[in-house]
Amino acid sequence: MQILITHGSVARTRVLHFNRWQLLGAVLGLMALLILMSGTVYHVIFLKAAREGWPVVSPVVKLVVRDEFAQRDRFMRENLDAMAQRVGEMQAKLIKLEAMSERVSGLAGVKPEELPQAENQVAVGDAAKGGPFIPAASPSLDELNGWIGSLDELTDHNTDLYTLIESRLLETRLQSLLIPNSRPVEGPIGSGFGFRSDPFTGRAALHSGLDFPAEAGTPIKAAAGGVVQLSGVHPQYGRLVEVDHGRGLVTRYAHASKTLVRAGDIVKRGQSVALVGSTGRSTGPHLHFEVLLDGVPQNPAKFLASGDAAVKALAAARSRR
Repeated sequence: MQILITHGSVARTRVLHFNRWQLLGAVLGLMALLILMSGTVYHVIFLKAAREGWPVVSPVVKLVVRDEFAQRDRFMRENLDAMAQRVGEMQAKLIKLEAMSERVSGLAGVKPEELPQAENQVAVGDAAKGGPFIPAASPSLDELNGWIGSLDELTDHNTDLYTLIESRLLETRLQSLLIPNSRPVEGPIGSGFGFRSDPFTGRAALHSGLDFPAEAGTPIKAAAGGVVQLSGVHPQYGRLVEVDHGRGLVTRYAHASKTLVRAGDIVKRGQSVALVGSTGRSTGPHLHFEVLLDGVPQNPAKFLASGDAAVKALAAARSRR
């Protein structure tokens, strides 16, 4: 390719020779220059005009790039919706965790306000402050997602931990509720557990329970929660109630004037199961109270001891079996 350049009629003509590759390079350079100029004009003039609202240019620019703005707005809206959903899920988990912590502290007998506070905390205004100002950098969307994911995992872990602790505490509490350590009748004990002179024959005989003298009609209360396995009349015990507390542990309430429950009923600790009387082999109104483990009479006085003594008594009785 040749290009002729002249400067008037008498001037010497200059001839420029371009081969195929030089022409292609010139075209590519021109295209790159045009792209650079258009990008500069777009970012420096058009976007500035759109942001600042220039009278004529701004509507034209917004009309041209409305699809780009709409796509960008849709992307931000979708990310914000997803972020709001994750924050809502996190808030729900934190509320659940707080409720669970209150239940666990209640089972453990600790009030939230009784928990120890950090001793090294200083109230605002109590200490001098200073230092250079280093503004915190705004986190990116990926960093926010990472932080929320870490908090989510930590919350799930703490929830599982609280669930396990609550299960163990509830199991311990249920076991303690099934130990007969509440007095069935208030008042002094007449005859204790062990050998004594039989009131009818005068010979030494084993007294397999505790006698609680009381007026006829006095309510007899369950020493622990359980299921009534027998409610009826026995030739020697008279009217009696037997409550099964599980794992071979049974309490017996004898010589009653009237039974208030039937076999199969579920009773709670402190619930009235019968009324004091003098039925069966009895010399007067009183309650004959027995504790049996796998059918073997145990000393009820050891179970009626409060606190850990009742648990230890049951453990000792089981170890002897």
